[in-house]
Amino acid sequence: MTTGVPRRRLLGFAGAGVALAGAGAAAGAFATKQSPEVENVAAAKVPFRGEVQAGITTPAQDHMHFVALDVKTTSRDELIDLLKQWTVAAERMTAGQEAAENGAVGGNAAAPPKDTGEALDLPASALTLTIGFGPSLFDDRFGLKDKRPEALIDLPRFPQDQLDPLRSNGDICIQACANDPQVAVHAIRNLVRIGFGRVAVRWSQLGFGRTSSTTRSQVTPRNMFGFKDGTRNIKAEDTDLLRDHVWVTEGPEWIRGGTYLVARRIRMHIEIWDRTSLTEQEQIIGRTKGEGAPLGQQKEFDEPDLHVRGAGGVPLIGETSHIRLASAESLNGVRILRRGYNFTDGSDGLGHLDAGLFFLGFSRDSRTHYVPMQQALSTKDKMMEYVEHTGSAHFAVPPGVKEGEFWGQGLFR
Repeated sequence: MTTGVPRRRLLGFAGAGVALAGAGAAAGAFATKQSPEVENVAAAKVPFRGEVQAGITTPAQDHMHFVALDVKTTSRDELIDLLKQWTVAAERMTAGQEAAENGAVGGNAAAPPKDTGEALDLPASALTLTIGFGPSLFDDRFGLKDKRPEALIDLPRFPQDQLDPLRSNGDICIQACANDPQVAVHAIRNLVRIGFGRVAVRWSQLGFGRTSSTTRSQVTPRNMFGFKDGTRNIKAEDTDLLRDHVWVTEGPEWIRGGTYLVARRIRMHIEIWDRTSLTEQEQIIGRTKGEGAPLGQQKEFDEPDLHVRGAGGVPLIGETSHIRLASAESLNGVRILRRGYNFTDGSDGLGHLDAGLFFLGFSRDSRTHYVPMQQALSTKDKMMEYVEHTGSAHFAVPPGVKEGEFWGQGLFR
């Protein structure tokens, strides 16, 4: 009987614990004194209200805490009241304030504090909070069944998915991004606390080291395989691409001007990857590891030439290479806005790091943008031998919160 485990994954089952070495040094880097430039970044405040929600085209911060929640109340009024309370707290925290006035100290000492306190004395750190609503919220509980957009599908199970139901789906998601991990964790912790009895955490994910740049001023980061990631990502400055590929123009009024979010937890089998030759790594990705240039080109931002061939007429960017299969040229021109993060969640009990990429992708319609891309990758991408998708979720992200409104108010009109 076959185990279904790819050949290369089996090679990593022995002696892989050495990958944990050096983790302490990385953690120690956070203790170094910050330069004035870093301090300015930490003090940055991103407006909570606007035409679109912050945390989508906002310059990608260094850290993320993402949570998916199940709604436990069956009262529409209680859900609306919770969204109003969340809006007040979210606006305060993104401004660098406590979740409630005199929240951690200064209130009634005989009662539990209204703010947990771990972000006291910390600046706003460019905190953004972004909310989305999953397909499961649009059932019979809250009178929202007719408000579900056709594009808010239950994502299909793609070939080679190894999805854990405890890391998938959810009624509501909240994405917190910040340049200080404690600020992001504090925000999610306090929003969940406010929702006690009305919502419960279904799953959550911490992320570090953004894996995409969302503005042209940001340097392209690297993923856990050591390659630059997101070179051809849509940038905030690309207003025409955002209009054509990210912002929703069809469907119920409440989602127009918003977007759709796909969240995928992708475990990378880095121990096996680390035993793969540099040449093969570059062929699998379709880029050089150092510069990040497409094979056959010189610089990172050179446009890939999918037609250039090498010895024997073999394409330099192979038919099963990642960048070919994920390119707009191979997908009828469609693109998505990526905003993912690296993660390391300890080990799996077999001496391997439970590490990888928490993929976050925004598009105007996941049916035409994400699904075709992932279908191609999951069936043809050589990289699939080194990764497995362990979590999956889909959310409708409403437009920004205007003055006097609360998160998702248009959904309840």
